[in-house]
Amino acid sequence: MKRFALILPIFTFACASLIWAQTPSEFKGHDGLVFSVAFSNDGKSMATASFDGTVKIWDYANGKELQVLKGHTGPVYGVAFNNDGTIVATGGQDKSIKIWDPKDGKMSKELKGHADIVGALVFSPDGKTLASAGADKSVKIWDVAGAKELKSFATHKESVYSVAFNKDGSQLVSCGNDGLIKIYDVKGLTEAKTFMVDLPKKIVEEKKEEKIEEKKDEKKDKKDKKDAKKAMGKKEEPKELRDAFTVVAFTPDGKQVLSVGHDKFLRYWSIADGKETKKVGPTPDYIFGLALSKDGKHVATAGYGGSLRVYEVDSGKEVLNTHQKGWITYCVTFAPDGKSVITGHEKASKGIARVTAISK
Repeated sequence: MKRFALILPIFTFACASLIWAQTPSEFKGHDGLVFSVAFSNDGKSMATASFDGTVKIWDYANGKELQVLKGHTGPVYGVAFNNDGTIVATGGQDKSIKIWDPKDGKMSKELKGHADIVGALVFSPDGKTLASAGADKSVKIWDVAGAKELKSFATHKESVYSVAFNKDGSQLVSCGNDGLIKIYDVKGLTEAKTFMVDLPKKIVEEKKEEKIEEKKDEKKDKKDKKDAKKAMGKKEEPKELRDAFTVVAFTPDGKQVLSVGHDKFLRYWSIADGKETKKVGPTPDYIFGLALSKDGKHVATAGYGGSLRVYEVDSGKEVLNTHQKGWITYCVTFAPDGKSVITGHEKASKGIARVTAISK
């Protein structure tokens, strides 16, 4: 299943000094699934992006709804705060990026340039630059103050699901449905490296067979499309065999990139040589969520089918393994204070952000 497929078609455990609470609280109020959750750096405000077409700003301490951002004409996929919490950026199915003041809920700017769903957004550490990615296979970098597109990278072959800056903002990473991870030099606005899983010949052949079986019922339609393209002199591009990567993130030291995806593994990549150094898993579900704690010591992953796991970043040791039965999970993040983990869900057609508290 693609991460954008809905439109396209995180107990009790003690480890060292941490106790992972068993009963999370919830933020309720959306009429559609919660696809993305973001925090202001001070941890006071939380934003939730929903398929009901709205973004809600919450007082994280008491759960009070502060603002409802309305302006997108369809599902909202991405939301991000800038460095000082004075700006919120949102992106959605309507192909637009909107810039808001979270205090009064008013939109100040609109960035246009994507040709399809804008599914991921992230501000640079200084808040001056915004990176976006979407179903149009592109990664874009924007000057926020001037509402100007600085660069558009069209190096992915399929939908791009995630973008992230490193700690000093000098590098950007992206990943997508094509099974590729891309590193970009932000200052030079150039692509620097590409990471991918090295598939043995046997697996390649197995994946080919899987795709043949999946497409049997669509054989006639596929032939018709191929004939039509041939008639127009267009060559059909081969489909990628690698599993999709859904989320990527830099480790705080900037030496590694972590990734998750449809192959159900948490993978570690060395930025220096582009090699995979470790993988953890698999989980029971496609992994749609990945988050690092602010101190960089723990990483959380959330599976589409409800699995939630937390690992020690350095060792890869699993310190939490639970399953949120009956919940469809789309994202996970740590609160800035490191005391809770938040997951975005859909249940009974309602969007809910669940909070799993962490106490010391």
